[in-house]
Amino acid sequence: MQLETDRLILRELTTDDFNALYDVLADSDIMQHYPYIFDEARVLNWITKNIERYKVFGFGLWAVVLKSTGEVIGDCGITMQNINGSIKPEIGYHIGKKYQRQGYAKEAACKCRDWAFENTPFNILYSYMKKVNVASSATAVANGMSKVDEFIDEENALTVVYAITRDEWNIINFIL
Repeated sequence: MQLETDRLILRELTTDDFNALYDVLADSDIMQHYPYIFDEARVLNWITKNIERYKVFGFGLWAVVLKSTGEVIGDCGITMQNINGSIKPEIGYHIGKKYQRQGYAKEAACKCRDWAFENTPFNILYSYMKKVNVASSATAVANGMSKVDEFIDEENALTVVYAITRDEWNIINFIL
C-alpha cells in the first residue's frame, strides 16, 4: 500500500529502511519524550512489529518518504495503543530532526487520519503524548484533534490525549 500527499509518500516499512529509521529513533532529542532511545535491536523489532501489523490489521506505522528525494525522514501511521487503560486506534509520528517544523508530521498525520476514516470502521482516532511534548500536541491539533483526556502514565508523567471523531472529520472535509 502507498499513500501520497503533495510532498510525501507513505508506504510500508521494510528492513531496507533500518538506517533511516535508526537515525530518527536513536536520536535522543527526537525521543526525549519516549520511555527509551532505540538501539539497533529495538529499531529492527519496530520494523518487524509494523510488518506484522500490516498483515494483522492492514495498517501500522508507515515510512514517511520525501517525494523530491526518495529519502525516508521518519514514520507515521495508525497503531492500536493502550491509552489510559483502553486499547484505541492512535495516529503516531516520528520525524527526523532536520525535517521538523516544516509541516511534514502534520501532512503525514492528516493523510493517515483520512485513510483511517475512509478504510476502517473506527469512529474516533486518537493521538497521545507527554504533556511537555508541545510539538506533538501541536501536530495533533493541526490534525483536527481536540484534547479529550489527561492522565499520569506508567512513567509517572502527565500524558495528554487528543481525538477526532468521524463526524468532526466529515465537517472538516465539507469545509475544505
